[in-house]
Order: sequence, then structure tokens, then C-alpha cells
Amino acid sequence: MKRVGKIALVFAAMTMIATPAMAAQKKVRWKLAMTWSSTLTPLASPAPKLAKMVEEMTGGNFTIRVEGAEKHKAALGILDMVNGGQYEMGHSAAYYWKGKDITSVFFTTIPFGMTAAEQGSWLYYGDGMALQQKTFDKFNIYSFPGGNTGVQMGGWFRKEINSLEDLKGLKMRIPGLAGEVFAKLGVNVTNIAPGELYTALDRGTIDALEWVGPGMDIKMGFHKVAPYYYAGWHEPASDMQFLINKKEFDKLPVEYQTVLKTAMQAVSADMYFDNFNMSAEAWAQIKEEFPNIKVKIFPKEVLQAMKKATDEVMEGYAAENADFKEVYESQKAYMAKAREWTKMSTQYYLQTSEMVSE
Repeated sequence: MKRVGKIALVFAAMTMIATPAMAAQKKVRWKLAMTWSSTLTPLASPAPKLAKMVEEMTGGNFTIRVEGAEKHKAALGILDMVNGGQYEMGHSAAYYWKGKDITSVFFTTIPFGMTAAEQGSWLYYGDGMALQQKTFDKFNIYSFPGGNTGVQMGGWFRKEINSLEDLKGLKMRIPGLAGEVFAKLGVNVTNIAPGELYTALDRGTIDALEWVGPGMDIKMGFHKVAPYYYAGWHEPASDMQFLINKKEFDKLPVEYQTVLKTAMQAVSADMYFDNFNMSAEAWAQIKEEFPNIKVKIFPKEVLQAMKKATDEVMEGYAAENADFKEVYESQKAYMAKAREWTKMSTQYYLQTSEMVSE
């Protein structure tokens, strides 16, 4: 068994195996469309792992053909394709649908929001999953977490950011609410499909971009054209998303529904550890092989302006959209409770470790 995906496969084997009842079931053949190209791991890893697990757990009766963006050519069209029935499933990020329903942003991440542990707990043990489903009921779609990147880096910049003035007129690719925050600070914001990012940065179509973290970013080669690499603030817990056409899911035997939900949760957990491992290895690589990369934290003045703009954007949407306000209030309440434990369990532990290693 390969090391990558081992957690997901073991979890699945412990929770569900093919039964005689499954062996007698009618064969089901689905297709799944990803926002990512098939080679863009670890974002592109959960869907193929899911398909493999579902096939094995049903004795080959339920198969899912996974197609990357290089196949269907509609990286940001996943929601529409699943809603329309061209694909039974999709794998993407919910905040790409903010133009259809602004509330969707919460189910990826928001600036200065929850950590991955906090957000996952809110989803599975707070109001999160119910609120997420309420949002995607509007599209006749079931929505499930599809993997988390943890804290993302703040992006690659051609020039150093020393003040708010340096942001004005900057052309940057950054999705979600963070894009609106930067726009308030004078940045010309755009959203570009993943497969076009390097070319846009290399040709000067954009001056800066954010992607994920060192594990994915170094593979994309952004450091070759933009040497300033900033720490994150905008995506502290970016959840990916599995989308399922409601009509097709409801037609499945209950055993297959359980298999599918079990596999989704397993590969979602696996992606977090996969991405963490890739980033840890890439961070060490940066120090040794790419000393010219300048790792920075945005100046305090800039961060304070980002937080102020974030609050204005959030409060503005909450004032005009009852669904947005409901999710916003739920997240704020959960984070107020959870953050104290995050500090005690993680932040203080790290401070303690640093003190004894000095």
C-alpha cells in the first residue's frame, strides 16, 4: 500500500466492507468532475482515492470515473455541471460560487477565520454541516467537506509590500472574500483558473497571486518570477468540497450512500495530512535550495487595514443577507468558544517548546 492515502484506506476498511447484499446490488456508474487538473496534487488527490475506496468497498458494483479540468475544460463550472446532471459528483471549493450565493464562502474559509481544527469541529459537531446543506439545497446538491489545506500562505509578489500604498493598483489573483478585502485596499483583483496561474504571473498579466502553501506552490514554479512570499491571513482553514447531485444520490441504495459518505470523510481527513507533509518537506527545500525566496509577514499597518476591511465586508453582507448573517453569527460564536482552547492546546504548547529549546 502506498504511504499517501494510507489513512483514508485504513479508515474505510475499519468502517465498511463489501457485503453479500452489496454483491447483489445493481451496478452504478458515476462521473466526477474536478476543478483541478489530474496532476495537481494534493487538491486532486481526494477524488481518485474516493473512487478507489468506493469501488473496493462495494465489490466493484459502484464505480466513479474522475475527470480533471484538462478533460472537461470547465474548472470553475463544477457547480453548474453537477446541478445540471452532466456529472453526478464534483470536487471543488465552495467559495468559487460566491457569485451565485455569497454564503458559500464560509464553507471554504474566510479571512481571519477559524483554524482547520476549529472549522472541522464546527462542521461536524456544531451547526456547520446543517448550514452548509441549507445553502446548497438551493442548487439541489448535497455538499460535504472534501479536504482541508490548513493555513494557506498569503501569496507571491513581484515587489515587496512595505505600506498600503504598495497595494494600490496591484493586479492580483485572489478568490473568495479576501479578494473583496484587497479590492477595498486598492488592488485590482481577478480570479484565474489554477492551470493558468503561472503563465499569468510570468507574462505580467498579474503582479501577484495566492495559491496554497509551499507544498503546492513550489511545484507550480511561482518563486521563479515573484520572489516575495508572504505569510497568510486570508485562508486559515481552506476546505475543499464534494458536490453530489441530490436526485442521483437519493436513488442510491442506502448501503452505497453510507459507503460514499464514509469514503468522503476518510479522504477529506487524509488530504489535510497529505498537504501538511508536502508543505513541511517543501519548506525545508526552500531554505536549502531557494535562498533567494524572501519570506515575509505583511506590515502591521497593512494587516490592520486588512482586518478592518474584512469586518466591513462581513458586516455589509450580514446586514443585507439573512442566510449570510446566520452562518456568520454561528461561526463567530463557535470561534469565540474554540479559540481559547486553541490557544491553550496549541499556541501555549509551542511557546513552551520554544522556551525549553532555547
